[in-house]
Order: sequence, then C-alpha cells, then structure tokens
Amino acid sequence: MVKPLYVLGAGGHAGVLIDILKSHSASITATFSPSTDRTRDVFSDIENLDNDDVLLAQNCGDFDLVNGIGSLPGCFLRQTIYNKFTQRGFEFQQVISKHAIISPYAVLGNGVQVMAGAIVQAGAVIGDNSIINTGAIVEHDCIIGQHNHIAPGATLSGNVHTGDCVHIGTGAAVIQNISIGSNSIVAAGAIITKSIEKEKIVFGARANIQDKRTSNEL
Repeated sequence: MVKPLYVLGAGGHAGVLIDILKSHSASITATFSPSTDRTRDVFSDIENLDNDDVLLAQNCGDFDLVNGIGSLPGCFLRQTIYNKFTQRGFEFQQVISKHAIISPYAVLGNGVQVMAGAIVQAGAVIGDNSIINTGAIVEHDCIIGQHNHIAPGATLSGNVHTGDCVHIGTGAAVIQNISIGSNSIVAAGAIITKSIEKEKIVFGARANIQDKRTSNEL
C-alpha cells in the first residue's frame, strides 16, 4: 500500500520538488501552507491545507513527508519545520532529481534534496535537511553539515567541510581543503581561498569577511 505523501510548503521551492516527485511518478496527497500560488501549474491538481498540526496527531509511520520550505540566508523556517517534526519521530523523504549525478559512494542524510544538474562526488557526505541546488557541484570527500544550502551553480572543490546552517550563495566557489563554520554565509559569486570561522559573512572575489552579529548585509 502506497502511503500518503505530504509536502510542507507551497512556494517556488516546493513547486520544484513536486515537479521532481512527479517525474518519479509519485502521487502527492496534499501541500500544507497558509497560502499557495495557484497560478503555478505544478500545484493545479494538488489540494492545499493550511495547518500542518493535523499531521502531528497521526502515527509517524502512516505517511511520507517532504520539506518544501526553501532556504534563504538568515531565515530559519526550513530548519524550524524540520525540527518540529523530527523531534516527534517523523522522518523526511529525500528528493533527488533524475538529472542529478550522485556517486554511489556519497552519503545523503535524512531529507536531503538534490536538484537537476547537481553533482555529488564519491566520498561526499551531505547532512540532514540540506539542499544541493540546481547545477551545484560538491566534489570528492566534502562533508556538508545539517541544514546547509548550496545554492545554484556553487562549486565546492575536494575536502571542503561546512558546519550546520551554512549558506553558500549562487555561483560561489570554495577551493579544496577549506572549512566553513556553522551559521556562516558565503555570498553569491564569492571566491573562498581560506577557512572561515562560524557566524561570518563572506562576500566578493577577494572574500571580504564580516561578523554576522555586526552586519545585516550580504
């Protein structure tokens, strides 16, 4: 018997995930969101419910969950939703595009999502609830923490290590053997040639560094 599949969220990121799920012939039972953009064709045949608390009253093995909340720097809603359910014993399903390349020697955690054109090489480990977005490259032996977002077109060379809740922006490049501390943000297009401590914002081709606690800018 096929279990119901619920997607938490109904925005742009959820739409991409549903597109991938449909390509795998998955049947989505409903989305959960206070609002949904019904002008998006991808949602046209899926019911939307406005309160996900009804799921918490059910047995965690009775249905499958997908975290459809996107990830932006400084926004923790995706992580909050993930923790809300996993702390009660629920698990999130991985979503992997048919057009991604994943080494059989890579390890992907609970709820990991890998979009079209992304590459994850041998020895890489992707932490729970992380997104490897469209066209991103995670090279060999990279260790990616939980709740990371590797944005479209970002490149991580070999043996890059990130802490939890790290955002690596669109088109950023991180050379080999670099560590990036938890809760840090690498801005779009930045080039990282040295390790970054936790709670930092890094931007520009020369990797200028600011403390997150003293800056609201990327």
